[in-house]
Amino acid sequence: MPTYQRLSAMDASFLGIEDESCHMHVGAVLIFDAAPLRAPGGGIDIDRIRAAIHARLHLVPRFRQRLAQVPYERVPIWVDDDRFRLAYHVRHTALPKPGDERVLKRLVGRIMSQALDRKRPVWEIWVVEGLEGDRFALISKTHHCMVDGISGADLMSVILDATPDAGVGTPEPWEPAPHPSGARLVLDAALRRAAQPGEVLRAAYSAVTSPRSQLRTLTEAARGLAQTFAPALSPVSRTPLNVEVGPHRRFDWTAMRVADLKAVKNVLGGTLNDVVLATVSGALRSFFALRGLDAADLTVRALVPVSVRSQDERGALGNRVTQMTAPLPVDRADPVARLSAVRATTAGLKESRQALGGEVLTAISEWTVPNVLVQAVRLAARARPYNLIVTNVPGPQIPLYLQGALMRTAYPVVPLFENLALVVGLFSYNGGLFWGVNGDWEQLPDLHEFVLALERSFEELQRAAGTTAPQAASGAGS
Repeated sequence: MPTYQRLSAMDASFLGIEDESCHMHVGAVLIFDAAPLRAPGGGIDIDRIRAAIHARLHLVPRFRQRLAQVPYERVPIWVDDDRFRLAYHVRHTALPKPGDERVLKRLVGRIMSQALDRKRPVWEIWVVEGLEGDRFALISKTHHCMVDGISGADLMSVILDATPDAGVGTPEPWEPAPHPSGARLVLDAALRRAAQPGEVLRAAYSAVTSPRSQLRTLTEAARGLAQTFAPALSPVSRTPLNVEVGPHRRFDWTAMRVADLKAVKNVLGGTLNDVVLATVSGALRSFFALRGLDAADLTVRALVPVSVRSQDERGALGNRVTQMTAPLPVDRADPVARLSAVRATTAGLKESRQALGGEVLTAISEWTVPNVLVQAVRLAARARPYNLIVTNVPGPQIPLYLQGALMRTAYPVVPLFENLALVVGLFSYNGGLFWGVNGDWEQLPDLHEFVLALERSFEELQRAAGTTAPQAASGAGS
């Protein structure tokens, strides 16, 4: 029987805002020990990796679906891909010798600079052998319309194992469902539109029968929308981060220990996320100084995505996020003062309705068209309510394996948006906190200087807290 699924307004919005310069795919760079997956003739056993992924595709059916559209409405939907070929999506390449991390970073930048083909399922995995230290990398690339950070982390648990001795597994039989006819899609869209007034009436009836609770809900929603749009009325300072971006990317990273950040917050107060934002603030202060800017004169904010994914939605694909806008105290020279300012800010944000406002805007889009969200994002980018994005996704705190190969690191790759040349992503895994820094190739040739500034900024916090000095962070410049 023909079947399809309609994209949510938020998922569809990531298609709408994508253009030739801003590719809306998210990803990760996972680094593994190579020995357990060594092929008999040398190199990595790509056939075994493909077989293991094939055996688990039934757990993520979206990965065998492609995008289509409802006629006239042009609303995107998911349909099964009757031309699905796993080898197209799971690719195999190698680094030139000596295979250091600098070369791997450049490869990541090139892969992330290319848009995904919307005529096929919008994901790729690159298996990269030849990395120094008897390691190999897995570079994942998935369109943001399929996953957010949390669902991407959940997806990792499907591909990877908690024990090193898991077998390849046996794939379940799969036949692509027939595509619905254009006439059916048009009819379903008309019926959906016809049902919307009834939904409005039911909401109105609920407001009449329980006016107090509904009034409180509507009032909070209105406040949330007002607080969501408030930063756009007070633009941030122009910085080297807020410029027109092109299609080409630089990618860099560093690694820290979660225990080290917790030691700082246990002494100086706040949360782990507060320490992260204070670290970013100090790094930006140093980076702007290198560019000849006086941080004392700058108003800087970060967009901080917030997951609204409930526990029973874990493992589901799609986007369940909203956002908050956090001021960053780049004007404070003292690291303790920066952390104190961040703590005060985030405490206020927790009492605000910004996250609720984002949910309300998404709900409005579901009742109307996804273009509401697309236009809101584009208007926000032009109004300059924030300078960069900082997103922190918690991951599993146990070692994971790919067919016996231990995963050592997991650096997230977050896309750039219009007029945002820098995005900072963090992912915690097995006691490590892995920073993935994505930047525009032309605008940020000194991206590695920012990564070094992140490391120095955190060292300042450690010295102020009197905690143990950090271990050497990984990463040659890109």
